[in-house]
Amino acid sequence: MPLDLDRIDALVFDIDGTLADTDDHLVDQIARVLDAVPFVSGRRATKLARQIVMGAETPVNTAYGLLDQVGLDDEFSRVKGKVKDLVERAREQRRRRAERPAEAADEVPHDMVPDVEEMLHALAERYPISAMSTGGEPRIRAFLEHHGVLEHFAAVAGAQTTPRMKPYPDPLHHCAEAMGVAPERCLVVGDTTVDMRTARAGGAQAVGVLCGFGTEDELRREGAALILATTSDLLGVLIPSEDEIEGSADPAAQPDEEAAVREHSEAGDTASM
Repeated sequence: MPLDLDRIDALVFDIDGTLADTDDHLVDQIARVLDAVPFVSGRRATKLARQIVMGAETPVNTAYGLLDQVGLDDEFSRVKGKVKDLVERAREQRRRRAERPAEAADEVPHDMVPDVEEMLHALAERYPISAMSTGGEPRIRAFLEHHGVLEHFAAVAGAQTTPRMKPYPDPLHHCAEAMGVAPERCLVVGDTTVDMRTARAGGAQAVGVLCGFGTEDELRREGAALILATTSDLLGVLIPSEDEIEGSADPAAQPDEEAAVREHSEAGDTASM
């Protein structure tokens, strides 16, 4: 079903991959390694690197499987080794973050997805906003505060905030209650199928963004009403600019400039007669 703007009273954002550029540095590193491999360079290297990072539960096995799928045999074992080192390093960093006490959550957070900060300031004037994530709430709050947008968030639902995490609807229900709206009147914005499933479980609409780790096909399959290239594109959907409201994408609806010039000229000739 297409996105129903009349059903949107509040916004609930995922964090990692939606507002935060999480693990993009790792994607870049792996892509640079893969870029030297025949037939895997350029955009294909970046896409493959992102798929490898997406397989975070079993990253090394996922990396090997994906590399084999593109025809890399033993002669590319050196590349596999580099990818393995990078992914295992990331897994170790994640393990340390998970074990780190809440007091250590004041470390410098990830960057924001480009233009998201400006988008949040603008949307906050029209909608109540919340965030839900499988990350720790202190880390989420530190990230939002670091970028100067925490004041816009009515609620932050982290890993320990509700009895169950995404894809159960508990975090969505928590955010909706804090914002004073029904869950089905919320719009969930996320980059993974888990976000889409959470929205569906809570009766909310969902928008999928491609700046994170999900693909368009899987996000649509799990119920995304709209797919955006990046999170900040949501601003143009919810608050169209004056030009977008008054203009038209239909060439037939645009004025014929030559005809307008002719009419003006003819009007001038008539007046001089």
